[in-house]
Amino acid sequence: MTRDEILEAAAQIFRQKGYHAASMQDIADAVKLQKASLYHHVNSKQEILLALLDQALDLLIEGMEKVLALDLPPEEKLRQAMLTYLQIMLEERDLSSVLLLEYRSLEPEYRQRHIPRRDHYESLWRSLLIEGAEQGVFVISDVALVSRFLLGVMNWTITWYREDGPLTPAELAQECANLFVLGLKRRKDEDG
Repeated sequence: MTRDEILEAAAQIFRQKGYHAASMQDIADAVKLQKASLYHHVNSKQEILLALLDQALDLLIEGMEKVLALDLPPEEKLRQAMLTYLQIMLEERDLSSVLLLEYRSLEPEYRQRHIPRRDHYESLWRSLLIEGAEQGVFVISDVALVSRFLLGVMNWTITWYREDGPLTPAELAQECANLFVLGLKRRKDEDG
């Protein structure tokens, strides 16, 4: 039994039951360990939660850093960033659900360890929006607000998106990107 297998099982259980309703016994049962043996791999349910949040953010940060390194105009980078984000979120549903719905369950000590990584990820989105604004491509009066709107809209797709629905994650990302890119783009009749 590996730590990664334990984390994967925990993410699934947290998604199904919610963090507070899930027990260490549930996780031990899922990975076919005695509860006491589980503690040889992890110290606490809080440690598991933080590890899952870190794992999710690491995936998202890695994806976003790759997009930011592309030699593309800001509106294409934004489209690519949204596609990357939605694909990760929809392909990693258990991990995504934990990231978006269970972070509030962190105790203060663990929350302090989580917040810098979360803030770093949000700063990558702001840097992309600032790049577009500085190049005169986007019209943005409050970058932090726009990045929160953008992430907020995409975050909630995990609650309603269905794999058997009419759109693939890529098609969904394209629709969402059209909404934001066209909404943010400077129009020819606007003052420069």
